[in-house]
Amino acid sequence: MTTITARVFPPAIGSRRAARMIERNAMVYRRTWLILVSGVFEPLFYLLSIGVGIGKLLTQDLHAPNGDLVTYTAFVAPALLASSAMNGAVFDATFNMFFKLKYAKTYDAILATPVSVRDVALGEIAWALLRGALYAVAFLCVMAAMGLVHSWWALAALPTATLIGFTFAALGMAGTSYMRGWQDFQYVTLGVLPLFLFSATFYPLDRYPGWMQLVVEATPLYHGVALMRSLILGGVGISDLGHAAYLLVLGLVCAVVTGRRLERLLLR
Repeated sequence: MTTITARVFPPAIGSRRAARMIERNAMVYRRTWLILVSGVFEPLFYLLSIGVGIGKLLTQDLHAPNGDLVTYTAFVAPALLASSAMNGAVFDATFNMFFKLKYAKTYDAILATPVSVRDVALGEIAWALLRGALYAVAFLCVMAAMGLVHSWWALAALPTATLIGFTFAALGMAGTSYMRGWQDFQYVTLGVLPLFLFSATFYPLDRYPGWMQLVVEATPLYHGVALMRSLILGGVGISDLGHAAYLLVLGLVCAVVTGRRLERLLLR
């Protein structure tokens, strides 16, 4: 069926149909926009409470990727920006997708139209990453107002936030496709919270034990945090291409898994 659909509808038309999924989600949130923007405040509260509050207690500055000394608040802010992109994407790609898939049967109704399963997967991932990018834009504006942006490379922070959102949207949807009930969402929290706390978010990587540094470097949020710090604090180097490649490859692999899993669940 997928092969026949691909022959009848060329890729350009498929992309337009995926865009209809984004349009549908935007219309749904038109009346509940407060829920959509509420995710902006969580990383902002962390920045004010931990970055500013605890930062006042610290007398020692930290090293930025370029070697300059920066305040603790400036060090933490790029990591919270990466976290905001992750949170905005992953929760939309998990809770909302699961409800549409298992209870509202939204996707079953959509498949009665010319929209294909892969259009659904692409559109939902795109919407989730756009939500993550929205949070990142708002947070970056707050950072700029607080004087926490130290480099013109910060202009690339928004595309980077979109890349982080894409990775976690695809990862979240791939994981959700294996969930059987609401109780399985404890695994989402079990995965997201350690990533948030232990991805060199609040202190440098070299403060971890040697074995734990290897574990941290294998996590996706760490690569987003490291990339954000280089862009916002200065010190962009060749290693940042590796961080970006890691996020891109992981996102693409998870997107393929999501498409195949949705085909199995919706076309069986």
